[in-house]
Amino acid sequence: MSEDNADSGKPLSNPPVDVGLSRTTLQRGEIELLGRMPYSSNATFLARVVDGESVVNGIYKPAKGERPLWDFPAGLYRREIAAYELSEELGWGVVPPTFERVGPHGTGSVQLFIDADFEQHHFTLVKDVKHHPTLRKLCALDLLANNTDRKSGHCLLSKWGTIYGIDHGLCFSTEFKLRTVIWEFANESIQQELLSDVHRLAGGVPSSISSWLDQGETDALIERAQWLTESPIFPEDDGYGWPWPLV
Repeated sequence: MSEDNADSGKPLSNPPVDVGLSRTTLQRGEIELLGRMPYSSNATFLARVVDGESVVNGIYKPAKGERPLWDFPAGLYRREIAAYELSEELGWGVVPPTFERVGPHGTGSVQLFIDADFEQHHFTLVKDVKHHPTLRKLCALDLLANNTDRKSGHCLLSKWGTIYGIDHGLCFSTEFKLRTVIWEFANESIQQELLSDVHRLAGGVPSSISSWLDQGETDALIERAQWLTESPIFPEDDGYGWPWPLV
């Protein structure tokens, strides 16, 4: 996974977890619930995932725990997975590993729990320019995924220095309705290295992503990728693009 350092491009520190091994554990380990996460509108559980000697903590979101929404179909957990696969396809590594699993409350997503400094969030992180490369990636990812709920607290600074974006259930709508707190880069040109990654999606979306979306959502993702490559500027806030609460 990528880890940004504005000066050297090297990791800030060594991750305390083996992310590759964590992926395998999340995909096939036994899911044990530890408790329900507070302040979540849908059923969201902290879980321990055990595969032999490998143990990781994860966030389990079962489909049956989702509240019905008028503007998103059921299966928000699938968007969590699609956002991870989008980040991986782009090579940006800004979404924790997320997979479909059958857990104690049925089918849903399990995402690697990020051991983070929870005093930090977007509004604090953006004050330090060394974090800007990763925050730009998250900004571009949200444009592609059409994230309608990028709160400041959805940007986590892990204990090993990597910033991750979480909570992507409200993404990939066919109607463009971006709501985010990341507006600091408005009217700034999108870097060529990011555009090169986005350009790969403009011609088609790989099945690793499209299998979690319907055809209309996939077509809309391609259109947004084409839009970014043709108009490579971070958009400005029109006054309506903020989520609530902000953190």
